[in-house]
Amino acid sequence: MRAERCDLPPMTPACSATSHMFLGYFERDIGPAITLADRSLELNPSFALGWLRSGWLRLWSGQTAVGIAHIDKALRLNPRGKAPANFARGVAHFFERRLEKAASMLLLSLDESPNWAPAHRFLASCYAHMGRLSDAAEVVATLRKITPVIIPSSEHWRILEDREFFLEGLRRAAA
Repeated sequence: MRAERCDLPPMTPACSATSHMFLGYFERDIGPAITLADRSLELNPSFALGWLRSGWLRLWSGQTAVGIAHIDKALRLNPRGKAPANFARGVAHFFERRLEKAASMLLLSLDESPNWAPAHRFLASCYAHMGRLSDAAEVVATLRKITPVIIPSSEHWRILEDREFFLEGLRRAAA
């Protein structure tokens, strides 16, 4: 039996960029994921969601400056998008150990999305590292009203030192 040929139209750059981006986003090994994200942005440099996802991949891999630059570009391309830019900036400052700046960005993030557990977790960890244990405990109390998961797995943060810094502060805040 002979297979029939399928003559679908070629993928548009936007469609192809989307495919590359999401293939990259779900890879376990972050190196190929970043490569696919870069390829999606080469195919469509105006792909705001691609820049956003690429920014998060960069933050996960410890490339904080590049991550923020990509997230900022996503916001320039789509100013009305729902990019959690203040959260991303807060995380970047947190991993750069600029804790005062991280706390202020995370508070802005919580003004935008008051029930978003990840922002509460990072703020609690940040406060604990700053020695503000009563503030950290308050944030954890609020977090407990939102979710039963106080300390998540956090494996997507690929830099072990950063992940441990985050979890150590969160454990101290939840104690």
